[in-house]
Amino acid sequence: MADSPRRCAWAVTEASIAYHDREWGVPVHDDRVHFEFLLLEGAQAGLSWNTILAKRDAYRKLFANFDPSRVAKFSEAKVQSILKNPGIVRNRLKVRGAVKNAKAFLRVQREFGSFDAYVWSFVGGKSLCARRTARSRLPATSKQSDELSADLRKRGFTFVGSTICYSFMQAVGMVNDHVATCFRYAKCR
Repeated sequence: MADSPRRCAWAVTEASIAYHDREWGVPVHDDRVHFEFLLLEGAQAGLSWNTILAKRDAYRKLFANFDPSRVAKFSEAKVQSILKNPGIVRNRLKVRGAVKNAKAFLRVQREFGSFDAYVWSFVGGKSLCARRTARSRLPATSKQSDELSADLRKRGFTFVGSTICYSFMQAVGMVNDHVATCFRYAKCR
């Protein structure tokens, strides 16, 4: 392990290392990917991110490759079918919330031209980058995540509390919370 690059301390499993090294903190400007992380972060509420990473492929398959226009059309019968699949977190509120969020996501796209334009406006169009020296100093929320959460709820989204929004912002690179000693810190700036 002496040749391993220095990473953020939370990246310890094979899946979390791959996610950390390839995705976390990388600026995203693709609406499908935004919807993916919004759905996955909502599913993660109260659970570990490793649990969700392990179930990500099942989510991708069951939620139409994270296509919000298809998810928005899911019927109650489709929701019930999804809830029978052990490959995901089988929480009725979270699955129904994903459908509700898909509908709200499409409304935001229509209003702003893209979800990307809407969501990045909360950080002035560029990643927020703090120079943190330890994971223990990472916040769970921020002024921007509070504002995003409040606005998303106003627009009809669910499972979008400030902590979930902050995790979403980290995932899509709106916030670079790699610690300064991590090899990804400079690459995500």
